[in-house]
Amino acid sequence: MTILISTIFVLGYLAIAFEHSIKVNKAAAALITGVLCWTTYILFTPDKDFVSEQLMLHMGDLSGILFFLLGAMTIVELIDAHEGFEIITSRIQQTNKVKLLWIVSIFTFFLSSILDNLTTTIVMVSLLRKLIKDDKDRLFYTSLVVIAANAGGAWTPIGDVTTTMLWIGGQITTANIMMKLFLPSIICLVVPLAFLSFKLKGDVGRPNQKSVSKSQLLSQRHQSIIFSSGVLVLILVPVFKTLTHLPPYMGILLGLGILWIITEVIHRKKEAEARHSFSVVQALRKIEFSSILFFLGILVSIAALESIGLLSQAANWMTVNMHSEANIAISLGLLSSIIDNVPLVAAVQGMFDLSQYPTDHYFWEFLSYTAGTGGSCLIIGSAAGVAAMGMEKISFFWYMKKITFWALLGYFAGAFMYILQHKLLGL
Repeated sequence: MTILISTIFVLGYLAIAFEHSIKVNKAAAALITGVLCWTTYILFTPDKDFVSEQLMLHMGDLSGILFFLLGAMTIVELIDAHEGFEIITSRIQQTNKVKLLWIVSIFTFFLSSILDNLTTTIVMVSLLRKLIKDDKDRLFYTSLVVIAANAGGAWTPIGDVTTTMLWIGGQITTANIMMKLFLPSIICLVVPLAFLSFKLKGDVGRPNQKSVSKSQLLSQRHQSIIFSSGVLVLILVPVFKTLTHLPPYMGILLGLGILWIITEVIHRKKEAEARHSFSVVQALRKIEFSSILFFLGILVSIAALESIGLLSQAANWMTVNMHSEANIAISLGLLSSIIDNVPLVAAVQGMFDLSQYPTDHYFWEFLSYTAGTGGSCLIIGSAAGVAAMGMEKISFFWYMKKITFWALLGYFAGAFMYILQHKLLGL
């Protein structure tokens, strides 16, 4: 059974990777892979109820991620419909490719530490559409946004789901993780940026200006209200989670509801047709639901591998054969570029308790870095990458050819920095 499910997963993974060659949408391949993995699992397991319970448990967690993604994408689309991003893009006059790359990447890095890497990627992809006209240039910048968002999310407990898991589990503390991972995380971004700066030349083209007909329906005040409200809602999601201990998707849905009311109040005096173009209903229609279904298929497939114990077996093998804690953490980070980092970190949390590795131990902090940044090595390796892949139609092999080497370079540079500061400074 394990071999058969693993084979199905590999074949599905290849179908996603060769999407452009076989002319089959990656969302379809991901959905089929996920369903076939669970179908095989339940057919070869005598206790059908147990498998169903496992699936329902996983779907509870996965639905939270999907609702979060849906809410965040709707808020971003709503801001975009009100041309709120022009408040930022109008201030970014830089068209030089190298300077713009640094501005976008550094901004993404710090924004991801406040929000999370998934929401930040959705916001930044929307911003890049306003800044860069050429599709090929925008794919390149979007890919660097993925690296920056994952690096920025790794050094705060709310920036990445894996650091949040370790924070909630008591393996890391806020002040300690921020102090020890900031430098490795910034190095993870700066190294690829420095090398890529020598490869870029010239300027980027800016998209056409907004249509006059639509701008006439918007006042600058309304534009500012929706933009500031939308950004505030996104920023307050981690605060809501901390205060209420409810999952993040509850915060994003609450924020979407509040923003919905604000838009209804602002446009209540407009005619129905004009009001509809700025509504949440219209924003929902603009969302690419194929991206959400692709995300669902990938996560369901990974859940099947976790349920049959394959991920735990891999983690146990690493423990036995890799005697160094650093080697285990680095290997898990690289593995997270193929298999989602959430079940990997969950498996490691189950393997090692706090009596073996106490709170703020070297291993937990290193794992926070590697699990958070390792997914950048492949476009499918992180929630940020999957979101960018869906929104900008980034090819798996294009990313591997153009970005993977630089992402790996930054990943190992940051890992080396973490080891070095631990050896020299005891951090």
